[in-house]
Amino acid sequence: MAEPTVEIATEVTPELVAAMTHLLPQLSRSAPPPTEAALAEIVGSPATLLFVARVEDRIVGSLTLALFRIPTGLRAWIEDVVVDDEARGAGVGAALNRAALAAAAERGARTVDLTSRPSREAANRLYQRLGFVQRDTHVYRYEPDR
Repeated sequence: MAEPTVEIATEVTPELVAAMTHLLPQLSRSAPPPTEAALAEIVGSPATLLFVARVEDRIVGSLTLALFRIPTGLRAWIEDVVVDDEARGAGVGAALNRAALAAAAERGARTVDLTSRPSREAANRLYQRLGFVQRDTHVYRYEPDR
């Protein structure tokens, strides 16, 4: 398999919509794939960068970097990292994360955080290899519909 290339999505194309429709169910069985309008909102927002990885000119992965300013500085959060089943183990996840870390640093982010389910063993090993350190913290979620 060829080396992955990573780019930031700057427009919503039929190719991007089709790729996200294919990729997102591999990340979450409960979340529907984003619509064209939702992707346009993500791509058009100054607070998010949507990275896509290509191998042989086909989108095989994506990652979203959220950037936000709080009183202690600019922070970044990596979300919704997904690599196509057929492209796993070929360096796609590492390339996506390295590109996101570089973009966060270029923009002055003090930290970059992410979460990963313990069951995603390969992903967790990757994050540790890239220098992420597990924090001693509790992660809480509030869901108003529950």
